[in-house]
This record gives sequence, C-alpha cells and structure tokens, in this order.
Amino acid sequence: MSVKPATSNRPLSPFMIGPYYRPQLTSMLSITHRLTGLALAFGTIFLAAWVTAAATGPDAFGTFSAIAGSIVGKILLFAYTWALTYHLCNGIRHLVWDTGRGFELKAAYTSGYTVVGASIVLTVLTWVAAFAL
Repeated sequence: MSVKPATSNRPLSPFMIGPYYRPQLTSMLSITHRLTGLALAFGTIFLAAWVTAAATGPDAFGTFSAIAGSIVGKILLFAYTWALTYHLCNGIRHLVWDTGRGFELKAAYTSGYTVVGASIVLTVLTWVAAFAL
C-alpha cells in the first residue's frame, strides 16, 4: 500500500510578506535593521574615502568636499546619519530583549514606535548641531 503525500497551498517560508502575510511593524523594523546595517557598511566606505582624500592632499580633499557638499552628497549623508541612529536605537531595543523583557505585543509595538521616533529626532538634532557649528 502506498501513501500519497498530502499537498498543500501553504507557503513554505514565513518570509513571504505580501501575498501570504500582512506586513507588521515588527517585521518591517527587522527588515529595516538589516538594510541599515548594509547601508552603514557602504557608508563607512564613503567615510574611509573622506579620510583618504584628507590624507592625500588639498586637491583630493577639495574634490571630495565638493561631492559631499552637493545635494546628492548631503542626501546620502543625511540617510547615513538616519541609518546610524536607527541601527543604534534598534540595537538598544534588541539588548533589552536579550534580558527577556519587552516581548509582550504592546511593549514590542511601543518600543518599535519609540525606535522610529528616536531615530528621526536624533538625526534631526545631529544635523541641527552640525550646521550650528
């Protein structure tokens, strides 16, 4: 007697946001955390290029400063600043989770919204302070 395996239309992976799963704050924050980590890696290459240009001489530093000071350069630096503050705030959230706290649904959503708000506020404060100096 052979047993025929049951077929199912269930998704095979829980990471199928869209057709099978509704995006939730916690999943979006997790994906954003990974993406900001990637952005920070590429942004660090940009910062290394800045230091290299400064060490190379005034011509290289002037060229780099012109690129960084352009509209596109400022947008990229602003995005890098936000990625840094978001990744920091969400990392602190994960440290709290490592203590076994904050897993209740209400606490997870509250801390998630706090991470988003704090990252925006810290980014704006950083840029205000930078332009004030």
